Amino acid sequence: MARKKPSITKVLLCEDIDGVGWLGDVVDVRTGYARNYLLPHGFAKVATEANIRSIADEKNRRADQRKSERVKLEESVKSVEGAEAVIAAKANEQGHLFGSVTEREIAANLCAQGFSVPDSAVQLTGHIKEVGTHTVKLKFAEDLSCQVNVVVVAEQSGDESEDAGS
Repeated sequence: MARKKPSITKVLLCEDIDGVGWLGDVVDVRTGYARNYLLPHGFAKVATEANIRSIADEKNRRADQRKSERVKLEESVKSVEGAEAVIAAKANEQGHLFGSVTEREIAANLCAQGFSVPDSAVQLTGHIKEVGTHTVKLKFAEDLSCQVNVVVVAEQSGDESEDAGS
């Protein structure tokens, strides 16, 4: 028995939906997806001329908002490119950390320096578990990224600083 092709419905998106489209776009989706998810949750409306006209202003406003956010991201990338984050962590004599340096610590350090870097932008290929300089990629958007240096130094404990002073 031949398999029936899924039916397609045109809907007007009322929200930005990843993988589907932006607010105000008229997109083709499977009828079941539209009927069971998009329409009941208010994420889309049936694509009629009246609905398209009613959402046109909001679509333009959101497009302008996305453009301004993109400009801010580009400025963030330019400002943070080549920056250096110095992080102190507890380590043994061989330079092995007792824990690891996380994305959150790197982002917090860069933010404390005045850069706008969310935790999600820090892309570690593996955990940083050694004292030294590490190159870390920051990915702000699919096509916006840069690199920063993360310098991990051994944290001085209270006992060591007293021994050095004697």
